[in-house]
Amino acid sequence: MRNKRTAATLARLLEHARYEVLPTASTEDKVLQNVPRDLVVTVTASPSKGLEATLDLSERLAGHGYDVVPHLAARMVSGRAELTEVVDRLRGKGISRVFVPGGDAEAVGDYPDALALLEDLKELGSPFSHVGITGYPESHPTIHDDLTVQSMWDKRRYATHIVSNLTFDPALVRDWIHRLRARGVTMPLLLGMPGPVERTKLLGMATKIGVGESTRFLAKNKGLFARLAAPGGFTGESFLEKCAPALGEDGALVEGLHVFTFNQVAETEAWRTGLLEQLRR
Repeated sequence: MRNKRTAATLARLLEHARYEVLPTASTEDKVLQNVPRDLVVTVTASPSKGLEATLDLSERLAGHGYDVVPHLAARMVSGRAELTEVVDRLRGKGISRVFVPGGDAEAVGDYPDALALLEDLKELGSPFSHVGITGYPESHPTIHDDLTVQSMWDKRRYATHIVSNLTFDPALVRDWIHRLRARGVTMPLLLGMPGPVERTKLLGMATKIGVGESTRFLAKNKGLFARLAAPGGFTGESFLEKCAPALGEDGALVEGLHVFTFNQVAETEAWRTGLLEQLRR
């Protein structure tokens, strides 16, 4: 039986969830049919599809009244001229939020990493009111843990919040949040977690679609996926319940959830609303 504080923490996070979607042909209809307008939708950037797919879907969803967060993968932007065009285009559609990962593509121009693009956004007058950057509770395949925390410190002048990459270990979440805050990183955090995707299909889907950092994370961590696919190995509800004490601590500054839907949008929203109903009884 969960206690009242845990229930309150979970309800708050679920009420402030946002959904990450992949820019495919069916995504717009899935969002329109299943996602209420008061939820934020983020659109990944894919090297295989190009940044145009991200921008186009973001503009269309914004036109339907959604608060949209396009992913501006730094290595997919050629330089300040293209960045200026992207900024003007998004602001012209009323889009005020972006998420800036480095991205997995080889750099096509002047931005080898997220920090370089963030610096240019500041030079362009900080045109977005919300700017998210990536956090890594799990060890990054090529970057030491201390460097990922240092990177967030370096970006603090340019970003407004952190979006954590996927992890499935509540103890890692707790320790990572403590390390962040101990280093003086005070940006609010959105906790990344998967939606209720059928686990046995998840890795195949990730490899096939090849979109977004979240899918590549799973592809690079097959041992982690094996634990996910095991019977009883992972459920979103149990994960959140185990994380709740750390997420609800004073000073944790965890504002909500960033849910990787893998375009299972209807299933994700049914899971979220069902769990909220349980918590409110």
